[in-house]
Amino acid sequence: MKFAHLSDTHLGYRQFGLIEREKDFYEVFERVIDKIIEEKVDFVIHSGDLFETARPSPNALLAFQRGLLKLKGAGIPMYAIAGNHDSVMRKGTIPPQVIFKKLGLKVISPINPTYVYGDIFIAGLPYYPSSQSKVLKSKLSELSKKAEDYEKSILILHQGIDKYLGCQYELEIGDIPDNFDYYAFGHIHKYVNESFGKGRLVYPGSGEIWKTDELEDYKKNGKGFVVVDFDGPKPIVKRVKIDIPREFIKRSLDYENLENGIAGIKETIKDFDKQPILNLTIRGVESDAGDVYDIINEELGDLSLMIRPKFSVKGDELIDEDYIKNKGLGAKDILVEQLKGYNNDDVTQLAINLYDYLSKDKVEESQDLIKQFYNDFYNSTKDEIQTEEKVELKTPHKKAEDIQEALNEVLK
Repeated sequence: MKFAHLSDTHLGYRQFGLIEREKDFYEVFERVIDKIIEEKVDFVIHSGDLFETARPSPNALLAFQRGLLKLKGAGIPMYAIAGNHDSVMRKGTIPPQVIFKKLGLKVISPINPTYVYGDIFIAGLPYYPSSQSKVLKSKLSELSKKAEDYEKSILILHQGIDKYLGCQYELEIGDIPDNFDYYAFGHIHKYVNESFGKGRLVYPGSGEIWKTDELEDYKKNGKGFVVVDFDGPKPIVKRVKIDIPREFIKRSLDYENLENGIAGIKETIKDFDKQPILNLTIRGVESDAGDVYDIINEELGDLSLMIRPKFSVKGDELIDEDYIKNKGLGAKDILVEQLKGYNNDDVTQLAINLYDYLSKDKVEESQDLIKQFYNDFYNSTKDEIQTEEKVELKTPHKKAEDIQEALNEVLK
């Protein structure tokens, strides 16, 4: 008995607004499906973020349908949960995966959290935000008790764990029940394969490079999925790497030696089948950065799909992704630091929540959040007016100006 485990395929993602990148994600998914069939697995697990959004484009839906029908033709069922990207955090909503139930997709949900394949117990839950961690832990406890009746069991989740994510997580490692044989996790885009409980805890990683900070793990572990052999006393996990269609090149160039640096890049990419994405850092710039960009674009523009440059003036330290990473700062940390001057915890929390939603293109949820914040603030302001004689407070007009200024900073 063996199965394939993949996650975070993000079908429909148009990275940098480029249709070519959207097609790259479809191409990788097709390669993964073909390789899975070649591996002759018994079933497939997809642990969330199948689609980039909860409202996938027709092209994204068709790309998945083609893959699912290939698997069906090979007699391979797929079990899937919704991740944070392809689900809407509203009561009564359903993820797009449900559309494919009649084509054989086994959707794991809070209503139907378990399946049995042969003698294997398969349990899981869709993504739960940190605000619902108590509910998530309660449901995990219920699934753990059910798993005790089976010799082999699999737990499927799309959650961040403190051990792997630092400050942005929904579960601590100790919250996860330890009586499953395999933990099919999604959400983290790097490859993780560690011993846990009775067996292995695995994040197969994303199928494509969703963010440039995945490049380091990509160079080390590649992109792809895993095949799990479930015959023995403990699962044996095999990494299956899939070539991505387009390379990402990350280089640092010195302004004084710019010509040689550009020549080196040309030599590297001259035989590529597809135009790469270039992430370039130009250090020690002595002239206008716009002039330097014109030179880079003239020399490399036709050879690359996109150039993403960063510049530092001679004598100045470059504040870039590597600097932030080395200092241990995340985007949320920087956001909180910038808003300290407003001395308003409510605004800071609003900023963090908006960051979480907007970074995942959850526009409607963001609008609801802002409306709720405004309603709460407006009502609290009215209460202040009514108790004005009893408590010394800032005038509502002044407080409204402060809040508006803070909101403008958040939206920036």
